[in-house]
Order: sequence, then C-alpha cells, then structure tokens
Amino acid sequence: MLNRRILRVKAFQNLYAYEQCKGSNLNLAKDFIRESFLPDLNSMEVQDKAALNRDAEEAVKLFDQNIENRSLLAASEAKPKIKQVVLDALKQVKNANEKDQAFLLHNMVMSAERIPHLYLLPIELLIAFGEHVEKDLQKKKKLAGDNPVAFSNELNLAQNQVLLNLKNSTSYRGSVARNNVNLDDIELEIKEWFRDYIKPSETYQDYLKIANPTLEEDFEAVDGLLKKVLFKNEVILNYFSEKDLNWTENKSVVRSLASKVLKNAANIEGTEEEQLPEIAINWEEDKEFFQNIFNFTIEMDSENKALIAQKTKNWDIDRLAFTDKIIMSMAITEMKRFPSIPVKVSINEYIDISKTYSTPKSKQFVNGLLDVLAKELTESGQIRKSGRGLLDNK
Repeated sequence: MLNRRILRVKAFQNLYAYEQCKGSNLNLAKDFIRESFLPDLNSMEVQDKAALNRDAEEAVKLFDQNIENRSLLAASEAKPKIKQVVLDALKQVKNANEKDQAFLLHNMVMSAERIPHLYLLPIELLIAFGEHVEKDLQKKKKLAGDNPVAFSNELNLAQNQVLLNLKNSTSYRGSVARNNVNLDDIELEIKEWFRDYIKPSETYQDYLKIANPTLEEDFEAVDGLLKKVLFKNEVILNYFSEKDLNWTENKSVVRSLASKVLKNAANIEGTEEEQLPEIAINWEEDKEFFQNIFNFTIEMDSENKALIAQKTKNWDIDRLAFTDKIIMSMAITEMKRFPSIPVKVSINEYIDISKTYSTPKSKQFVNGLLDVLAKELTESGQIRKSGRGLLDNK
C-alpha cells in the first residue's frame, strides 16, 4: 500500500516545484513590467529613457507591494499607465500560478497511480531473467545430447522459490495485467542485460555457489539483484526513467515497494492478499487527502507564513530553509484542516520528511516550532480534532 507518508512526500515534492514555478512567474512578470517601459523605437517622439526607467522601477515596486494584496493598487497615486501595467502583471502571475497548480496536481496524482506499474517492472525483469536462464540451459542440454554436462547450480534463479511464488500467484498476475506491465519491447535487452550485468555480478555468482538454496537464501539473492544490480545500473535505470517522468522522485519508493513484494512472497505463512502493496487500501479516500493537502497548503500559504513569522521574530522568514517553510506550512495545514488526523501524527510525519529533504538542523527546528504552534492553535480553537479515538481539541 502507498501509505500516507509516501503521499505526503509526493505532495511536498510538488509543492516545492510549485514554489519554484511561483518564483519564475514573479520574475517573468517583472520582466514584462520592465519591457513595458522600454523606449518605443517606432515612435517619432523623443524618448526620455531616464523617466521610463524610473516608471519601470516604480511599477516593479508597486507590483511587489500588491502581490499579496491588490487593494493597495486602487489607492495608489501612480500614473495610469503604471497602474495598468502592474494590474496586467498581477493577472499574468495569478493565471500562471493557477495553471501550474492544476498541472502539478494532475501530474502528482498520475505519478502516484503509476507507482504499481513501476514497482512491478523490476519484479517482472527478475522473473524474465530466471526464464531466460531456464531456456538457455534447455538449449545447452539439447546440444549436448547424450553427452553428460554439469550445469552446477545454474538453475537457481529459474527455480527461485520467491519468484515462483509470484508467478503462481493469482493476485500478482492480476495486478500485472491490471497495470499493463509487460516486457515485450525489450526481449533482446533482457538477454543482453543478463549476460552483461546480472551474470557477472557478485550477488549472482555467490548465489550460484549455493546448492539447494533455502527460501531465505532465494529471497536474499533476488533482493540483492534488485538493489545492487537493477537499481544501480545506469542502463537499466534509464529504461525505468523512460517509463516515468517523475522517476527521480519515485525511484526510492519504487525500490522499497518492489523489495516489499519479494519479502512478502518469501513469507511462507503470508496470504496471497498480503503479497502486493497495492496503491492504497482505499485509494479514492487517500487520493482526496493527497489532493487536499496540496491545494489547502497553497490556499493557506499567506496565513501559514504569518504564523511561522510570528514564532521566528528574531529570524527573517526569508532566511529559513526553503524546504522547512514548505514542510511547516504543510504541517500547519494538516493540523488545522484534517480533524481526523492526530496532531502528534502530523508533527512526526513532517519531522521525518525534514530529516530526508532539509538541513541537518531542521529536525529540531521543525519539531520545536510545530510543538509550540500546535499547542497555541489548539488552545485558541483553531485546531479541533474529532473522530474515532480522538477528542475535540486534543
């Protein structure tokens, strides 16, 4: 299952991208303002470049003052042209931000829904390598005829109990079909990759030395090939990246889920239903959370920045780690807008995200600030928790 921590991480990644887009949109708007006051080369009138430059800088300053609150523009005593250019620039930024938000939201959901396809691909590759070994040995035996040939433990991968459990699993085969996972387009590459990358690897060679491997040894072999070969080899990783525009962000999640599939398949007592980490137990419900944490954090951006600024008076908010501001804004949004999620759960989740995506000191900073804000927002009634196992205002 794609637990909510993974969904929070993906929302964080896309909010980070959105903030980058906002910065670019602001710069483009300022370029538009300055270009609006360039000398008109087609005009027969004398152009006062100094005056135009002053108007451009006044317009940029007015733009900065109104980016959070347009009401100031109406009260401005600036020239009509300056006010009109600023208004056009503000509209340009608003439209661009809305377009980027919609694109990133759509891309975020599509990316999450594609993860099952991605984590099944490396599993199918391992199965394909095993099938290739079996076919190759059958050819060798056929060519040998009546002459006895020693094949050592070369069939270990073909007879790997973990991979066979998956091949024989109705649930696994159904998931492969539902997610349209097939390797028909790389039949030749499978042979080449096995010859060039799998067979020479230390993990595979060590595996060949084991006679009659146990289930645990079978798991260690295929998990080792997954992590040490498939997810380390640039050629194979390029194949995965071609399947996913968000591969850089998804890679670690995909590797973890693929490993989980193998581990579950190695559990003799595990049921078939437990073998596959589906996208979610209730994807529609989790997708709503996923979309809302993204949209609500954007909606509450100014409000959240003000809260953070209040608690960092001796610390210019613009100097805070860019990632910390996004992480804390997400946490505040979740605490205030998701009544069924305990405050402690939200704080712990975002502390964990800060460990991976922010500075070494971020954990303590984020933890301390969120603890203070959670207490004050709860006491003021801005955080109200309700639902199973929760009491209002707790």
